[in-house]
Amino acid sequence: MSITITSFDATDTAAIEAAYQVGAAANDADVPDYPPFCRRRFDAKLRHPFPGIVTLWALARLDGVPAGFLALDLPQLDNTDNATVELAVDPAYRRHGVGRALHEHCLRLLREHGRKRVIGMAVSALPDGPARSGAGGAFAAAMGARPALAEVRRRLDPTGVDQVALDALLADARAHTEGYRTVRWHGLVPDEHVADIAYLDGRLSTDAPMGDLEWEAEKVDAERIRDTERALAARGRRQYHVAAQHVASGRLVAWTVLDVGPSADWHAFQQITLVDPEHRGHRLGLLVKVENLRHLLAHEPSVRAIDAFNAASNSHMIAINEQLGFRPVDGWTDWQLTI
Repeated sequence: MSITITSFDATDTAAIEAAYQVGAAANDADVPDYPPFCRRRFDAKLRHPFPGIVTLWALARLDGVPAGFLALDLPQLDNTDNATVELAVDPAYRRHGVGRALHEHCLRLLREHGRKRVIGMAVSALPDGPARSGAGGAFAAAMGARPALAEVRRRLDPTGVDQVALDALLADARAHTEGYRTVRWHGLVPDEHVADIAYLDGRLSTDAPMGDLEWEAEKVDAERIRDTERALAARGRRQYHVAAQHVASGRLVAWTVLDVGPSADWHAFQQITLVDPEHRGHRLGLLVKVENLRHLLAHEPSVRAIDAFNAASNSHMIAINEQLGFRPVDGWTDWQLTI
């Protein structure tokens, strides 16, 4: 059998289609409860990258048939020693050396671009969860990567939420948040809040548990927020935000986001939830999450599954999510390889 690796870019429509089909097959096999692999998101990753990210793409063919792809993200604004990787192999062509060939190509690219480490994720089963292949983690370990951060995906079915209990949680949170008020919006961050949102977004990579990942604080400003919004719009993401504003200072000091993609109106992802350290202890995290859940459902009544990823060590945020009704589905490991 012959394996060839070919680089491609946004102008190569045939390679894009082949890589997309590989990604769709891998998604359906590895996380069958996920939404379908989103074509619009995939195309936009090539044509509308996130700010400060250069992505290198490669397609693997086994005896001339598309069998796997590599997407290697190279940060340009911070973390310039790092890279993140998505490596997918069509289930029909696994255990034929395709993944190893893509990995070796990845190492060559990392060295060419002066990167010292690369990070990728792999799913695994939880003791009482649905079956998951452990092949991704086994492959990462075989390539010399180390598990750097353990995460758990939890899912909420909002149609089963006890609204009376949710009212009680919201009342309890509000009883502890004197001096704060909530602000909500859909889509673009209002101009008057963009500087505060940039500050909070930049804190995520230092405030959230990072395990053994070597990842420095990201440099986020208003321009980067606007560029990110344009990239998300190209992906068709519909975002719902609630923030807590400190009335005395006028600053936004807590923020959470839920978003829905174009390929599945039944599914949403819980994105960032962050409280400024100076304002913790007032149940602001619970407040904004409960209000944003209702904010989302008022606009997206078809949503029946919301997925949230948390570091396994993030006991505070896990407790809030489980109060809302999120329950564990599967485990995810961030694997880090130093070269």
